[in-house]
Amino acid sequence: MSICDTNWAFLRSNLLGHQMLALALGAKTFKLNFGHHGGNLPVLNKPADRVEITSQNHGFAVDGDSLERIGATVTHVNLNDQSVEGFIHAGKQIVTVQFHPEASPGLHDAAYMFDRFVGAIRTRTPISMKILEPT
Repeated sequence: MSICDTNWAFLRSNLLGHQMLALALGAKTFKLNFGHHGGNLPVLNKPADRVEITSQNHGFAVDGDSLERIGATVTHVNLNDQSVEGFIHAGKQIVTVQFHPEASPGLHDAAYMFDRFVGAIRTRTPISMKILEPT
């Protein structure tokens, strides 16, 4: 039994962990033509319908179609090339992004993610798109 076969834990990941979780769930990854490197890359937070300025450093991305096939939902999209930058899998209590939310290059645009995830754990609130919407 793997962690992806259970529903007992909340999982929060970013960067390489984002790709590893996607692969463990059965999704696919691919090499980007041009990697995402820098501290001012725009990402659309789809549930909140807002753009967040992010810090990134990766050369691979998760395939969005493969995420949908495994029951995950794309939550964040890179506005430069439309690649996946985040997803949730509500059934497995997983929320993950491929950028650095802790780096906060755009006036703490994505810093809320940690607080909301910890809040969901404390209140045992199931992971859903609401964790990413504005308060």
